[in-house]
Amino acid sequence: MIAPNPAHPPAPGSHEPATAKKQFLHDAAEHVRDTGHRAFVRKALGGYYTSRDTQKARYRDWEQARDAASLAKWSAVNRLDELLPRFVANFEAGGGIVHWARDAAEARAIILGLLERANAKAVIKSKCMTSEEIHLNAALEAAGYGVVESDLGEFIQQLRGEPPYHFVFPCMHVRRDEISDLFGKHLGTPPTDSPEELTMIARRHMRRLYVEADVGITGANFLVAETGQISITENEGNARLTVALPRIHIAISGIEKVVERLDDLAVLLPMLATAGAGQPMTCYNTLYSGPKRDGEADGPEEMHLVLLDNSRTALLADAEQRDALHCIRCGACLNVCPIFKNVGGFTYGTTYQGPIGSVITPHLRGLADWNHLSGASSLCGACTDACPVRIDIHHHLLHNRRNAARTAPNRWERLGHRMFVMVARRPWLFATGGAVFRKTLGLVKALRPPLLRDWLATRDLPAAPAKSFRDQWRSRT
Repeated sequence: MIAPNPAHPPAPGSHEPATAKKQFLHDAAEHVRDTGHRAFVRKALGGYYTSRDTQKARYRDWEQARDAASLAKWSAVNRLDELLPRFVANFEAGGGIVHWARDAAEARAIILGLLERANAKAVIKSKCMTSEEIHLNAALEAAGYGVVESDLGEFIQQLRGEPPYHFVFPCMHVRRDEISDLFGKHLGTPPTDSPEELTMIARRHMRRLYVEADVGITGANFLVAETGQISITENEGNARLTVALPRIHIAISGIEKVVERLDDLAVLLPMLATAGAGQPMTCYNTLYSGPKRDGEADGPEEMHLVLLDNSRTALLADAEQRDALHCIRCGACLNVCPIFKNVGGFTYGTTYQGPIGSVITPHLRGLADWNHLSGASSLCGACTDACPVRIDIHHHLLHNRRNAARTAPNRWERLGHRMFVMVARRPWLFATGGAVFRKTLGLVKALRPPLLRDWLATRDLPAAPAKSFRDQWRSRT
């Protein structure tokens, strides 16, 4: 029997939407002060940059490969109404069963219904960010099911009672000694500083759980319409065991994961590996066509696929930002983002962190309550440059800011902009304001007025120039 995992605290982002922005600002301020943590994350990402660039150099033309990957996703997303039914028909022809879920609540209800019908007692899961999106673990545990994450990083986070820190590297913020202490506390193992031994500790613990589990739950990296197959990419082999040993396999996928042809994976799989982890190819790339057939030794007796909308069709209807659905969840944009590296993954309070999370979360959870994420960007464009499928990420952050200003404008910001326009249109008033500001700058620094207090908390005002630009220009002419 698999014991239920330690109770999860409320997942980041599960707090009331009205507090999301305040919580983000609070957590960001706290995190940037932890210089040791920031240095650790930066060091970890330094190794990724080296590996990524080495693998990119092996491509004959990396930019052309990006074009091909982008085209494959563009073609699929823009023909979703055609390709999804084709995939479903081919998948069901292989014996699989498809369930459509409009939102997270419906997806959870479908999965709980499948577990109840199967009289399941224990569940093992491989890495699946879509399950994090719908808060599946908490729902299963509340219903009395034991749930264990089989991915090493996810397993560590589960024992810590935390959600993933990064949607590709779930425990990238955790040091080896912390993992050793964690395993000692929960699994009773001796201390070790060896990554190999830590991995073997988790592996030995997992082997028994695979055999005992009634149901295995996985995600899906791609859905191939041409063949009706689910493509799953991993580095540990845990997803293969999660599918092969339990008698029921449940896969969860967003509807945007579909691609048209099997040939599309020839570019998408290596691009995912290179951009996501700096690898030439991920260790295990497996295609699943349905439950086991007569005469086959392993595989599930039943295979179910839950196709999740959860506001994806609303994003599909937005022609301007539709390409955000091209995301293959490689995490490359997080790895290069200066904001992510300074505020950390938990600060975002969402399932999908970093630049791409800041683009799609307002669509998935509401622009009015989550538009602050689009403001958490330097707009440096590093995310767009890193994206292997050429999503225009930093411009979409600007689009979200514009849309938020239109739909839920801040009255004080609107008043401030109107005042600026009024002053900027009157040169004499602009010059007078500048002269007053230069003379009272010392007083502003001392009093720290409310409109500037938050800004001044982490910045210093430079010294005021002796003359304005207008005066200096006049003296030159």
